[in-house]
Amino acid sequence: MKKNGKIANIGLINYVDLGKIIIKAKEEGKTAVDFKAIEDIMPWDEFVSSINETSEITRPKEYNSLDLIAEKYSTLRKYTPRLLKILEFKASKKGEPVLKAMETIKELNANTKRKVPKGAPLDFVTNQWEKYVYDQEGNIDKKYYELAVFTELKNAVRSGDISIVGSKQHKPFEEYLITDSEWEKYKAENTDFKVSLDAEEYLKARLDLLNNKLKYVSDNIKKLKGVSIEDNKFVLSRLEKAVPDEAKELATKLYSLIPRVNLSDIIIDISKFTAFDNNLIHASTNKEPKDNERSCITASLMALGTNIGLKKMEQAVKGISYKQMSNVVNWRMSDDNMEKAMAAITNYHHRQPYAVHWGDGSTSSSDGVRVKSAVEALNASYNPHYGLEKGVTMYSAVSDQYSRFGVGIINTNSRDAIHIIDILLNHRTELEIEEHYTDTAGYTDQVFGLTHLLGFRFAPRLRDISDCKLYCIEGKEDFRNIQSVIKGKINTKIIKENYDDILKPVSSIKEGKVSGSLIMGKLGSYSRQNSLAKALTELGKIEKTIFILDYLSDEDFRRKIQIGLNKGEAMNALARAIFFGKYGMFHEKDIQGQLQRATALSIIINSITLWNTMYLPKAVEKLKEKEGVDESLLRHVSPLGWEHINFIGQYNLDDSSDYNLIDNMRPLREILQ
Repeated sequence: MKKNGKIANIGLINYVDLGKIIIKAKEEGKTAVDFKAIEDIMPWDEFVSSINETSEITRPKEYNSLDLIAEKYSTLRKYTPRLLKILEFKASKKGEPVLKAMETIKELNANTKRKVPKGAPLDFVTNQWEKYVYDQEGNIDKKYYELAVFTELKNAVRSGDISIVGSKQHKPFEEYLITDSEWEKYKAENTDFKVSLDAEEYLKARLDLLNNKLKYVSDNIKKLKGVSIEDNKFVLSRLEKAVPDEAKELATKLYSLIPRVNLSDIIIDISKFTAFDNNLIHASTNKEPKDNERSCITASLMALGTNIGLKKMEQAVKGISYKQMSNVVNWRMSDDNMEKAMAAITNYHHRQPYAVHWGDGSTSSSDGVRVKSAVEALNASYNPHYGLEKGVTMYSAVSDQYSRFGVGIINTNSRDAIHIIDILLNHRTELEIEEHYTDTAGYTDQVFGLTHLLGFRFAPRLRDISDCKLYCIEGKEDFRNIQSVIKGKINTKIIKENYDDILKPVSSIKEGKVSGSLIMGKLGSYSRQNSLAKALTELGKIEKTIFILDYLSDEDFRRKIQIGLNKGEAMNALARAIFFGKYGMFHEKDIQGQLQRATALSIIINSITLWNTMYLPKAVEKLKEKEGVDESLLRHVSPLGWEHINFIGQYNLDDSSDYNLIDNMRPLREILQ
């Protein structure tokens, strides 16, 4: 978008320059220009006006956002004096220049001075800001000086170079971590580290592996399936479609046998099988729900998970009032309770014998669904990829068995992958995830490094392999068949110097002292200056290169990642179908309200997944009575089908269904002749 704006601006400048030459030529009576040809298109006066008007809206050829920011200075001034009065800041050595400049602004505010004094702090001014902060006479422009100060303040607070006294999110970096004494004790007492505590030992093992994989790819590049090098870049062939047509036909037949039900029926059934709603402990009485409360819990879950809200749900069910549901939502549906309820269904599903058709629960994927915000929510923001409306991202993780085990609300411009660490470490389920897949946009070198140190294999889909960079230690000539695609060397020196400092935040994350997303956000914001961030980046280059080499070497691995991500995308499609109320938009201003709806949605999705998983094997057995079933196709039949489920209309919460008394299961439909 920025690039297109600059191209358009240059085009306008060229139009103005050309027009001025033509106008001048006519004024001077030159005849080399065919003025009549121009006047055939538009009258001469209009042409002159067009050039003059266009000249007024053009900007300098090298313009950027800073050329426009001064227009917002008056808006900023409404808040910044008060901000500086109320908040107290502390700075590390790197943040001191910005802190001193802030004191200068406070003095200007107090004395209502219009000019920045000579000798004002300028060490913080970056090259980007320099040509704006100084005017043509070399004086300091007060507007741009303040704008530069507050921009650098934002960057310094984000990185941790400046902290806000009393803030939980913007403390000095060291305060997020376990103390040095705790760290030494942790190293001495814990034996569950996923990597060696010795830098030399760690590097030897990983670099030997890296060199072996580089050699393998170099020696076998012409034999690797679907891989080639063109114009010094890797090229991958497209994978064949993951689901054969025969599996789609089988899925249609199986789902035609599964009972038609309302959404409320599924939640009632899953409550009976799993007792997930026993986790919704009352915040005041500390008691589980009574049997006569479960209908109200079902209605409340559907009200939140479908996004129609409590008032609409009151009209869709009989005998349950808005007040009753509001009481359940406020007193029973806390974040902690809802996570436990979601996990109870996931665990029950994990124990189902039929679930092994899709995986063993050791791999997972994550993806985000953008949800527009209908109100001015503090965490909502714009994203140019999603139009002109603000929104947030509902971010979730799904196991290879099609069950959700984590969900969160994140900024719509945030990198997805920095948040998955928190879900992988803190979910409440029995799943033991070893390998995790994300889409292309979700990774950085640091994410590769951190996930490896925490014991997870991070495996993003690489949509454009040609943009990926391989790294080696030294002597890329040793890998002559691929040396053209090896772009750099790994700085092992900085890893050795900072290895202990890298492991300390890793252990702090594992111990729950700090979230992985917060640490990654801090390190990612000052990677050019901070040795710890640089060291983690270099370590991540090792892990990323190992992953890319595996990705190139093994077509089955690429397909496995693709299948894992397809499961998440299929679940997102189901989520959109369920979350139909209020045009699928959030009307909650706070993140707690948004997360409550997202978790209710996840409980409903898991209920559908489990319900289908319990009925699919019965449908298979019934279909076998009529025809043969190729069981190798069953892994392609997803438990996310919803054609047999009614999401809208009136909901019957009476437990009066026609059950088979042997196993509490509803009767299947008959096979169509």
